[in-house]
Amino acid sequence: MALLEKTKQLCQLYDIRPARSRGQNFLIKEEVYEKIIEAADLKADDTVLEVGPGLGFLTASLAKIVKKVVAVELDDKLAKVLKTGLVAQGIKNVEIVNEDILRIFNFQFSIFNEIQNPKFKSGGYKIVANLPYNITSIFLRKFLSDENKPEMMVLMLQKEVAERIAARPPKMSLLAISVQFYSEPEIIEIVPANCFWPKPEVDSAIIKLKIKNKKSKMNEADFFRMVKIGFSAKRKMLKNNLAAGYHLAAEETEEKVKRAGFNPKIRAQELSLEDWIKLFGEFI
Repeated sequence: MALLEKTKQLCQLYDIRPARSRGQNFLIKEEVYEKIIEAADLKADDTVLEVGPGLGFLTASLAKIVKKVVAVELDDKLAKVLKTGLVAQGIKNVEIVNEDILRIFNFQFSIFNEIQNPKFKSGGYKIVANLPYNITSIFLRKFLSDENKPEMMVLMLQKEVAERIAARPPKMSLLAISVQFYSEPEIIEIVPANCFWPKPEVDSAIIKLKIKNKKSKMNEADFFRMVKIGFSAKRKMLKNNLAAGYHLAAEETEEKVKRAGFNPKIRAQELSLEDWIKLFGEFI
């Protein structure tokens, strides 16, 4: 039976009406699931945190490969369908958490405590998520800045957001700098809207974030304060934003930008992550 037919059948059986407000557009292409699994480079001893498992097609595939899957599903009905389906398949290595991933970020559950513990040494954990698009930024901020980060994320995101994350100069943004500070992003594949049911209004993309192991020695709060100031008014030259944000004279700010090796007329979106780090040295 094709995935579209299975999806519609399960939704009818359990009276599930996909809610746009929760980003409930179910993936109905086997080959896209295979791409997600391939990108995650899964091992038998991996622990995977899956966010937004939906009807559990990906969950079951993950569980057959890895040691443990923690599946966090906000929707009550979907969580029940997921549990029923996994039991029917005899899959026992999945912990289903019927909660909001953002609300329980501090992790009150046993496996969460395990994977969030800095002393956890069994290879860390990976995140696989078909994220509701309206929580993308806050989700990334919470997990990427956490003390015990995942070793990798493979996410289904809105195509435009994935492209912003993986951008290079002169198309950088605060989001791109924030994500690239902690990870190396790679767009794996563009996923057309017709790969989902109901069909969303936008295309999606699978993006892989390989988390950087080396901890930065700089003051991250001060660094991101500078970056936020730099992007505060996109149409203005970077030196003007920095002068206003740091309450410095225009001449002094221009001199700092020049000492860092940049044209004083440069704009924030033209700087790479490495450029921002270099510039930060002038504002410490």
